[in-house]
Amino acid sequence: MTTPAYSPGLEGVIAGETAIGTVEGGLSYRGYFVGDLVEHASFDETAYLLLHGELPTAAQLAAFRERVAAARRLPPPLKDLLAALPKWTAPLDALRTSVSALAHFDQDASDLSHDANVRKAERLLAQIPVAIADHYHLSRGGNPLPARQELDTAANFLYMIRGTDPSPEEVKALDVSLILYAEHEFNASTFAARVIASTLSDLHCAVTGAIGALKGPLHGGANEKVVDILTAAGDTPEAVEKWVRDALARKERIMGFGHRVYKTGDVRAGILKTFARKVADAAGTAGIEDRADVIERVMAAEKNMYPNLDWPAGRLYHAMRLEIPLYTPIFAMSRITGWAAHVIEQLDHNRLIRPRALYTGPARRPVTPIGERG
Repeated sequence: MTTPAYSPGLEGVIAGETAIGTVEGGLSYRGYFVGDLVEHASFDETAYLLLHGELPTAAQLAAFRERVAAARRLPPPLKDLLAALPKWTAPLDALRTSVSALAHFDQDASDLSHDANVRKAERLLAQIPVAIADHYHLSRGGNPLPARQELDTAANFLYMIRGTDPSPEEVKALDVSLILYAEHEFNASTFAARVIASTLSDLHCAVTGAIGALKGPLHGGANEKVVDILTAAGDTPEAVEKWVRDALARKERIMGFGHRVYKTGDVRAGILKTFARKVADAAGTAGIEDRADVIERVMAAEKNMYPNLDWPAGRLYHAMRLEIPLYTPIFAMSRITGWAAHVIEQLDHNRLIRPRALYTGPARRPVTPIGERG
């Protein structure tokens, strides 16, 4: 019997087909390079593209935004639950619970048809930012702010967190980060969602599982470590360079660098770096950007490792005065579009995902009666 090929971590293994996105040649969503989407489209347009398959016309975008805006609310029992959670509950954990709970209030929850899944996806796109913002205020003993239907996704989220109108520069920068985080082929959380969906489970279950996968620091938590790294590194270029070289000598991992797929650099990181610098300059935190440049130079020279998207995203959100525990939920607020698109695609052409394992245990052996053991 021929032993099947084995690749630890499924690295390089083609595990399925998708028409949603590819990392080949950079990163594209349904044939559009992400750099072009950043330049010529908004996150709301990108969300429509991922969920509906094509970029929207002006009329389609207006109708889409109207549907999403109308769904920006949580059922009162979910708000009560968020208020009752222990104050130490992490925002991403609260979001995971919220998505699971929202299934009970969605009459389409068990309908696995294409149209029902698209409706549920649009509602989750609307509800997830509200859940994040509501938990943020409730965990501090405050009152959540009602969503504003006239604002796009990025502007509304910043308003709901802060209670004030964000600057156009901040809205644009957050919007760009949401475009870049929206989809990334068969990453860990997306693959987890597809595995769940392949059993003919529902969209809410699949997204809940995806959020669980996103929680792991090897996938979604890296952007939360960026500010800690840059704070620990020191204030001067010399101190920063010494810190990173010492860390490498101790074989410490520098979060925000390297990627399983991108070996010569993540195109998304290069795009977002420009926006992180602009917002940092306006916020008076440009020193962090200077320190980041030093670390990038040393990592490239010493380890041939380059930043991934989490590296500039963590700095951008810091410059926007967003609290660190919100960073990964913002990732989820964007990636709901990719997750949902993959769940819809999986269910439209379903085959149960059931790989084999390479067994490394003992050879087959007889069961010894209990009285004769040891």
